[in-house]
Amino acid sequence: MSHRPAQARTWSHLLIISAALAAPAMAPAAPIPTPVHAWETGGTPAALEAWVRQHLQSADASIAKLLAVKGARTVDNTMRPYDDALCALYDAQSQAQLLYGVGESKELRDKAQALTQTVAAALAALNLNQSVYRALTAVPSPADPATRHYLERALLEYRLAGVDRDEATRAKIKALQDRITEQGLAFERTVHDDRRTVIVDKSQLEGLPADYIASHPADAEGHVRITTDFPDSRPAIKFGANADLRHKVFLALRGVAWPANTEILRNLLTARKELAQLLGYQTWADFAMADQMMGSPAKLAEFVEKVDGATREPAAREDAMLVAFARQREPALQKISEVDVGYWREQYRRAKFDFDSQSVRPYFPYAQVESGVITTASKLFHVQIVPVPGVHTWHPSVTTYDVMDGKTKLGRIYLDMHPRDGKDKWFSTTMITTGVRDRRLPDGALICNFPGGVAGDPGLMQYGDVVVFLHEFGHLMHHLIGSHNQFGAAGAFFVEGDFVEAPSQMLEEFFHDYGVIASFARHYQTGEALPKPLYERMIRADAYGRAADQQFQLLATGVSLDFHTLDPSAADFDAVYRRVFDRYSTAEFASGDHFWSSYTHLNGYSSNYYTYVLDKVIALDFFAQFDPKDLLGGPTGMRYRQTVLAPGATEPATQLVRDFLGRDTNLDAFRRWLGAEFQTPATASLSAR
Repeated sequence: MSHRPAQARTWSHLLIISAALAAPAMAPAAPIPTPVHAWETGGTPAALEAWVRQHLQSADASIAKLLAVKGARTVDNTMRPYDDALCALYDAQSQAQLLYGVGESKELRDKAQALTQTVAAALAALNLNQSVYRALTAVPSPADPATRHYLERALLEYRLAGVDRDEATRAKIKALQDRITEQGLAFERTVHDDRRTVIVDKSQLEGLPADYIASHPADAEGHVRITTDFPDSRPAIKFGANADLRHKVFLALRGVAWPANTEILRNLLTARKELAQLLGYQTWADFAMADQMMGSPAKLAEFVEKVDGATREPAAREDAMLVAFARQREPALQKISEVDVGYWREQYRRAKFDFDSQSVRPYFPYAQVESGVITTASKLFHVQIVPVPGVHTWHPSVTTYDVMDGKTKLGRIYLDMHPRDGKDKWFSTTMITTGVRDRRLPDGALICNFPGGVAGDPGLMQYGDVVVFLHEFGHLMHHLIGSHNQFGAAGAFFVEGDFVEAPSQMLEEFFHDYGVIASFARHYQTGEALPKPLYERMIRADAYGRAADQQFQLLATGVSLDFHTLDPSAADFDAVYRRVFDRYSTAEFASGDHFWSSYTHLNGYSSNYYTYVLDKVIALDFFAQFDPKDLLGGPTGMRYRQTVLAPGATEPATQLVRDFLGRDTNLDAFRRWLGAEFQTPATASLSAR
């Protein structure tokens, strides 16, 4: 997932501008304050607040300049100061939210959360500022297509935000936006802060990797503590031979933030429903999709039906094979619990494909994976990504790189890649600064929770972790390459929200090429390259379960949609989740599964989680255009960079797709990808192309 700024009406945690917008005070436009980065001010709550306030003041000054214009409205005297204000505030928003997720102290995280709410409230005020809206409407339609698209999108968002409503209605809208921001941040913070621990007996660690067992020593009573952090919980559920251990860890993970988030979520959904209906929409989902590629819940229903039709039958075959296999070992088993699906899939892959997921972990130590992902992206996108030592960051473990195009610097990236107390527990990409052509470079960060980061721990990664790394790096390259346009708010992360996962999921597919992976997959002790036969078995095994995984994505899509279309005041969240679960999952439901309580996408993506499914279809269609014999060296990488990434949000996302494919996307590549598990080993690695 990418935590990013986007249009305020849909993404409630956005920020903009102070209450001074109500009156057009006369003031010169101010440059974005220095230092550029909030953590460079000293790392204290007071310093962060002062830094954010400076950005608010800079934005105020830019808007005042816009409103003070006499005479004809132009791109330079109206759109430029408007964008300057947006950039100052998006930078403040991004960095306050960053430190809310990764700040070293609770006090700093608390302050960052409060400042996020402060600026979000100001954003709501700007989106309802009729003077700014009238100024933008007075700008003649620009001849330049990118500038015209920027203006048209800005005016659309203003109208959807309710700028043309009466004063009393606009006051209600702002109050609801404030409440949405407050409750959304509270929902996420509850998840961040709820790190649960399971205590098991040392004897229950059977089946887990040796390095995992070594990093979890037993106490004097023979007890071992396993947390819900992903490097702890994922291996326990996937590899643990002890059913009781799997059950305890799974329910601890699925119980994070429950029941605390129940009323927080209810309040969030209630405020969203009230806002949508105040603006003339039946549900929040209708409102949230109005400016997206999908367009409406009705169109989403058609799309989901098509994807369900493509995945349900192969998913049923996968399930039948898995149940039959499990019964060979446990004859009394009737149905596999959702707790045990990951474990039985791993056992099935070992038996069916002669592939043990643990066997490749020694070839994926964290440092080598980081280097390999960077090298892969450098070749594909024709850039150079070079380390920058000695940079002051928010935590000593963060590494820093500059992205170069020859002698031209495109921006800087920060990698915060391992778990620690108080840090956001998810995997995400964060925009740190907006980019504006010839004025300011974009910066971005990966916030992840991979193994490693501790002295003496090589951080041996599961192969799925490598895919996640590629996914997040795809977001990062999208931002760095696509944020050099005339306007900062036309950067890559301001494209329609249901396109933003396409570039990230496209880069995932490069895992399915031996030449790419073998360039960095080397045994952390011997230096031996990942053997090709082992790689081929891995890819063949990985193809198993794809259809079921996409059914789970439809499950998550259904949860996010239903939670935003039902009456939240009377909704039983567990019952709604269970109903959707039973529709898309063939596994046995585990009592105590409160998946929704830690499902932070309910804040960031609200009703629009379908984005991942839609963009998987687009991403596979994109990847199919690459030459499988020369993925990194052929011309397609540069054409993709120029037609999909570099335009950022200067064109509609549907046009970006057409520019690259020469047509609208379809399900052909998706269906081939789903069928890869039924191909021969020799062809499986080519299945997604």
